[in-house]
Amino acid sequence: MNSTAALDTVWRDVVATSYAALVDVVAGIRDDQWNLPTPCSEWTVTQVIQHAAGDQLAYAAALGVGPGPSYNPFAPSGAVDGSAVELVRAAVDQTAAAWATVADATATVPTPLPHGDLPTAVAATLAALDAAVHAWDIAVATGQPSPLTDDLATHLLTAARTVHAAPGSGVDAEIVEPLRQWGAYASVVEATSTGPVDDLLHYLGRTA
Repeated sequence: MNSTAALDTVWRDVVATSYAALVDVVAGIRDDQWNLPTPCSEWTVTQVIQHAAGDQLAYAAALGVGPGPSYNPFAPSGAVDGSAVELVRAAVDQTAAAWATVADATATVPTPLPHGDLPTAVAATLAALDAAVHAWDIAVATGQPSPLTDDLATHLLTAARTVHAAPGSGVDAEIVEPLRQWGAYASVVEATSTGPVDDLLHYLGRTA
């Protein structure tokens, strides 16, 4: 497992890159693609967008900026009132502003995850992971290029595999594992990997 120290100097760039990827992919959706199925098997493109935007607003609220999403991100309606691009852009802009309030020396920050407070670089990179991987989901569903690069995937996987006391039991486990047990991620895909992007996707229960 890689040390999370590598995230300390890159997390702001990882967040910015991931948020831009989500906005760009949503902006590339055609009018006839909003209801297409996605790698998130129970959700359409629109529902993934709602979920991704809501998750970012939850991170912002945890950092003390904004009230959080006005709906349950885990029960997206599939109907957006207004522009989906504006929905996502407003969410990531608010969350980016929240991360901008966090000083470089801040050791830990609160998160909307059941883990609670996490090391700052890990928490921020997990927020970025949520945006980037859902950008990938939407890109796959709509035939757009993958927004994931090897460097980005490496940083995201490092955060996902950080060992932390699991909520409830207190037993050390990789951060994604209790979330996986609660249905946020599918089981690890056992498949041949061609590099860091595949490693990340397989770990999160997805195939390229």
